Amino acid sequence: MTAPYQPVPASGGNDKTTLWGVLGIVFALCCAPLGIVFAVLSMNEAKKVGKPPTLAYVGFGLAALSIIIGIISAATGAFSGMTSSTS
Repeated sequence: MTAPYQPVPASGGNDKTTLWGVLGIVFALCCAPLGIVFAVLSMNEAKKVGKPPTLAYVGFGLAALSIIIGIISAATGAFSGMTSSTS
Protein backbone atom coordinates (compact mmCIF):
# COMPACT_ATOMS: atom_id res chain seq x y z
CA MET A 1 0.00 0.00 0.00
CA THR A 2 1.49 3.32 -1.01
CA ALA A 3 1.22 6.41 1.09
CA PRO A 4 -0.97 9.22 -0.26
CA TYR A 5 0.77 12.12 -1.93
CA GLN A 6 2.01 14.62 0.61
CA PRO A 7 2.88 18.10 -0.67
CA VAL A 8 6.36 19.24 0.18
CA PRO A 9 6.23 22.27 2.48
CA ALA A 10 7.93 25.38 1.16
CA SER A 11 11.33 26.04 2.59
CA GLY A 12 11.75 29.04 4.86
CA GLY A 13 13.61 31.13 2.30
CA ASN A 14 11.17 30.75 -0.58
CA ASP A 15 8.22 32.76 0.63
CA LYS A 16 7.98 36.30 1.90
CA THR A 17 5.13 35.77 4.36
CA THR A 18 7.25 36.52 7.41
CA LEU A 19 8.98 39.47 5.78
CA TRP A 20 5.72 41.14 4.72
CA GLY A 21 4.15 40.33 8.09
CA VAL A 22 6.94 41.88 10.13
CA LEU A 23 7.01 44.93 7.88
CA GLY A 24 3.24 45.20 8.28
CA ILE A 25 3.57 45.18 12.07
CA VAL A 26 6.42 47.70 12.13
CA PHE A 27 4.75 50.11 9.72
CA ALA A 28 1.37 49.70 11.44
CA LEU A 29 2.90 51.38 14.47
CA CYS A 30 4.30 54.41 12.65
CA CYS A 31 2.39 54.66 9.35
CA ALA A 32 -0.89 52.73 9.49
CA PRO A 33 -1.80 52.84 5.76
CA LEU A 34 1.58 51.39 4.82
CA GLY A 35 1.16 48.75 7.54
CA ILE A 36 -2.14 47.73 5.97
CA VAL A 37 -0.49 47.39 2.56
CA PHE A 38 2.22 45.10 3.94
CA ALA A 39 -0.35 43.10 5.92
CA VAL A 40 -2.31 42.51 2.71
CA LEU A 41 0.87 41.38 0.97
CA SER A 42 1.59 39.02 3.87
CA MET A 43 -1.92 37.57 3.77
CA ASN A 44 -1.74 36.99 0.00
CA GLU A 45 1.65 35.32 0.29
CA ALA A 46 0.48 33.15 3.19
CA LYS A 47 -2.50 31.93 1.17
CA LYS A 48 -0.23 31.20 -1.78
CA VAL A 49 2.20 29.03 0.19
CA GLY A 50 -0.32 27.57 2.64
CA LYS A 51 0.93 29.19 5.82
CA PRO A 52 -1.29 30.71 8.52
CA PRO A 53 -1.66 34.50 8.07
CA THR A 54 -1.09 35.27 11.76
CA LEU A 55 1.36 38.12 11.20
CA ALA A 56 -1.02 39.71 8.70
CA TYR A 57 -3.81 39.66 11.29
CA VAL A 58 -1.52 41.26 13.87
CA GLY A 59 -0.56 43.95 11.34
CA PHE A 60 -4.22 44.65 10.55
CA GLY A 61 -5.07 44.87 14.25
CA LEU A 62 -2.21 47.22 15.08
CA ALA A 63 -2.95 49.42 12.08
CA ALA A 64 -6.62 49.67 13.06
CA LEU A 65 -5.65 50.46 16.65
CA SER A 66 -3.20 53.10 15.47
CA ILE A 67 -5.85 54.73 13.27
CA ILE A 68 -8.42 54.69 16.09
CA ILE A 69 -5.97 56.21 18.58
CA GLY A 70 -5.07 58.90 16.03
CA ILE A 71 -8.71 59.78 15.47
CA ILE A 72 -9.43 59.92 19.20
CA SER A 73 -6.32 62.03 19.82
CA ALA A 74 -7.26 64.47 17.08
CA ALA A 75 -10.87 64.69 18.30
CA THR A 76 -9.87 65.40 21.90
CA GLY A 77 -7.35 68.05 20.94
CA ALA A 78 -4.28 66.12 21.99
CA PHE A 79 -2.38 67.59 19.05
CA SER A 80 -3.46 71.20 19.64
CA GLY A 81 -0.46 72.05 21.80
CA MET A 82 2.02 70.83 19.20
CA THR A 83 2.26 74.07 17.23
CA SER A 84 5.65 75.65 16.94
CA SER A 85 6.01 79.23 18.04
CA THR A 86 8.88 81.42 17.02
CA SER A 87 9.58 84.24 19.37
